[in-house]
Amino acid sequence: LADLLEGFKSADPVVQEKALAETEERLRDSEASPEEECTTKVNKTVINTRAPVRLNHGFLAALEKDARERAKQRKRNQRLANALKEKGNDAFRRGDYVTAIQKYTEGLEKLKDQQQLYTNRAQAYLKMHEYEKAIGDCNWALKCDEKCIKAYFLMGKAHLALKHFSESRQCYRKILDIDPQKKSLFKDCINEVNLEEKRMNEEEKALKEFQSGKFTALSIKELLQKLDKPDQNILYYSGGIRVLTGAMKDCTEQTLFRTNDGFSIINDNEVIRRGFSAERKNTAEVDLSISLLFLWQAVCAGNEENQRLLLTHPDMNVQLSKLLSSGVPEIQKETLALISLYSETEYGRRLLVRHQDLSRWLQILMMFINSPDGRASSAVNILADLTQEESFKIQCRIEFSTGVLPLFSQLLISAKQVNGRALARCIGVVGDLCTDGVVRKKMADCQECWQACLKLVDECLPGGSTPEYQECLFAVLGLMMNLLLESSAAIQCFALDISGRCMSLLSSKDGRIVTRALGVLSRILPASSSAVEEVVKGGIVKKMIRILKAGGQITSNYAIRTLSICTKSSIQAQEEVVKSDKRFGVLLKLLNSENEIIVGNAAFCLGHCLVVPGAAASLLNSNIVMVLLKHAGGDATNTSVQENAAIALGRLCTAEPRHIFQLRELNGMAILNSSMKYLHNV
Repeated sequence: LADLLEGFKSADPVVQEKALAETEERLRDSEASPEEECTTKVNKTVINTRAPVRLNHGFLAALEKDARERAKQRKRNQRLANALKEKGNDAFRRGDYVTAIQKYTEGLEKLKDQQQLYTNRAQAYLKMHEYEKAIGDCNWALKCDEKCIKAYFLMGKAHLALKHFSESRQCYRKILDIDPQKKSLFKDCINEVNLEEKRMNEEEKALKEFQSGKFTALSIKELLQKLDKPDQNILYYSGGIRVLTGAMKDCTEQTLFRTNDGFSIINDNEVIRRGFSAERKNTAEVDLSISLLFLWQAVCAGNEENQRLLLTHPDMNVQLSKLLSSGVPEIQKETLALISLYSETEYGRRLLVRHQDLSRWLQILMMFINSPDGRASSAVNILADLTQEESFKIQCRIEFSTGVLPLFSQLLISAKQVNGRALARCIGVVGDLCTDGVVRKKMADCQECWQACLKLVDECLPGGSTPEYQECLFAVLGLMMNLLLESSAAIQCFALDISGRCMSLLSSKDGRIVTRALGVLSRILPASSSAVEEVVKGGIVKKMIRILKAGGQITSNYAIRTLSICTKSSIQAQEEVVKSDKRFGVLLKLLNSENEIIVGNAAFCLGHCLVVPGAAASLLNSNIVMVLLKHAGGDATNTSVQENAAIALGRLCTAEPRHIFQLRELNGMAILNSSMKYLHNV
């Protein structure tokens, strides 16, 4: 019994499950075994004169009850874990490995000893080239089942990708120890490891040959002649290209490379051309491609003429996008580095726009946000650079709805499974793209996009996320503000949800979040009277008055606009302003602002609130007449300031005629008479 109790207390889920299983077995045995007939013929009873030992039947009953409850809970968790595993499998089959990993992880939160969830997640990690994580999951799977063949197989693949040849062979041999009948199947895996190790050794030998004094002393021209030598092993060319790259010390070598026709290296050498252009590259072709990318970077760094020659090469128009989509992290990393040389300068960006088909680049580069390494930030930097070019925005229109929006929406939904900093910057880039009216309209009409934005807001509500995901929230609120410049059925559909989320965000301790939430509110409320009604019920008036008392100019701008929208259509809002803002102290302060937009909205709000009984009388001893008269007869650039002030002045004198005496003293009757026409039009 003591052992069982210790098992239940253990932090190891496997130990806990063993203890649970043993307890259940004991319970089944006690329930299934009937009492046996007594076969004792001789009375062998011995009378014990000591005090009897009392069993704690209450403790045993509690233990049995606990075991039954645990068994039920495990069955529930088993069902949930299996359902999440199937969702992960569906995502994996679609090639959505980020979502697959997310679902397998959620399944493991329900049941930590589910071996299939570990191996399935390891397989997804392999697809994402996250080999160390795959190995970690395989180790956990083996703790659940020490003879799990799939775990050893996946671990062998991960070690091979990391060039851990000995460890990879050991994994495959372990499979043969477990099931010798699979020898024919996994013998090929061991041979693959041996061949890969041999290839790497040959590559090192070829590189050493090129790096010997004999070759490093050669000039650029002589090195190019060596690379022009036909019918050599591909490793020979990879090694030679790396030595050539090392020889690029400054612009002199870059010029020599160009004048000695170095850019023809792809065209004239069949082995190099075939290896660089191969769709599915083997390891040697991958190394060759990486070597070439290093060379192009060295040749083009700071050299505009070389940049032009490389980008106008016939193969490069197709190859750059193929290299980005290759699925090989090392190739992608160096391709991004090469493109960055171009995107960082205006001249380079113009070359990209002129000589590359960039219609799919937004989608391709956005896919790197899933990457846990430096590829994510490199891709976002390139996107941020390219959005400075109007031609790039125009090209993005082509596949924005079909390719970009579904991917972007998925990134927002999976915010906590991707690189948070890169995602925040990516959202900002998309916001910049929305300065293009066509792109903005397509995005504003997309219901899936709005749903994804709301999902991200839910994930990042105050107190529920890390600082980097707060940056994602800040960015997505800015994006929503841009999209709300449009009007669409989708916006009206989600107006209640959007305004509700923004109301929650007003309690954030981050002033930037509060300001942007107000910005979104000020733009979403005009789209829905129902949303106005709900936020008024939720106490928006008191929140706005409190913010206006302490807010800066930008925050005050959004807050007074929000308040003016609410008071325009809600009697309750008008009454609450009169009640919360005693003698209109806050509105009077705003009417003296130097910001015309704030003044116009403050006058607009005041004009609506003056219809509340007693509101106009509360201003009898103030300078409100002089303030409104100044704005109504002023020369503000924004004519709505004059109009709103005139309307407020007319309503003030209509609601409380005693204000007319002060108006006469200020010689403002002519302005009052002109304001009456606005009143008739309202």
